[in-house]
Formats: sequence, C-alpha cells, structure tokens
Amino acid sequence: MKLMSYAAVAALFTFATTATAHEYKVGDLVVDHPMAFETAQTAQTAGGFMTITNTGSADDRLIAVEADFPRIEIHTTEMDGDVARMMHLEDGIVVPAGESVTLQPGGLHVMFMGLGGDPFEVDEEVPATLVFEEAGRLDVIFHVEERKMDGHGEMDHGEMDHSGH
Repeated sequence: MKLMSYAAVAALFTFATTATAHEYKVGDLVVDHPMAFETAQTAQTAGGFMTITNTGSADDRLIAVEADFPRIEIHTTEMDGDVARMMHLEDGIVVPAGESVTLQPGGLHVMFMGLGGDPFEVDEEVPATLVFEEAGRLDVIFHVEERKMDGHGEMDHGEMDHSGH
C-alpha cells in the first residue's frame, strides 16, 4: 500500500508541476510560461512574455502571434538615451537550433495593441496562437500575473514610446 501512495504522490507532483509551468510543445519547440502583466484601466497595450526552446537541429522562427486584438506585433526594445523605444520585428524572432530565446520586459516581447478599455487583469487568461515558420501553429494561453516591483522599477509598457511602428 505504501508503494501505491508514493506513486500517487509522485504522479500528483508531476501533474502539479506541469500545470503550474504551463508548457506547450510543437515540433522541436517548447514554449514555457507564456504570460503578461496586469495593465492599468487606461492602457491600450500589453506585453506578452515567454521562453521558447528549440530542441531540434534546425533553426525556426516565430513569425506571428494571433489573438482577438486589433493588432499584435513582435517587438524588441531599444534604448535611445534614457528612452526605451519598441521596434516592430517584421521578420519575427529566430529561435536557433539547440538554444532558448526569452521574451521579457525590456527586450523581445509580444505587443497586444488596442485593448480599448478592457485591461488585462490578474488571473485572466489570454488565448493566442503562435505561428512558427517550420513548426507551424501552436495554441497557447498567456496567464496574466500581478506586476511585482523588484526594486529595479520593472519596465512598464504604458510609459514607452511606441513611435517605432
């Protein structure tokens, strides 16, 4: 009986870990923890973040993100003095073979545009489809999380210059 209870606990732990991490796979790509931060009531944009790992032997490319918003773009952030400017990456993001690419605040990210008075709220789920050049389409859920300040004043997309697109 003890052996079964250990097995049951191990199975539950494995399920809980997977459910918490919300990991998705398509082809040789693993997408880990797609998320976005809560936004202010007046925000018109929100950023999406995740890590994409290519376990294969050939490069792939994230070429689009589709969801129910007027516009979605893949961006990078470039500093111009003290001003962060987001630039649309029309060719998408290369995910090199055997490597990971992290989309994070202040760097590469997905930009959801045209929130139109419907802010992202903590625990909300935002369904989207990632489109990869080789691996194809992958349905994911961006989980909206609380924006926690880490003492370094984490970058807020509402304060950035969006003139790069």
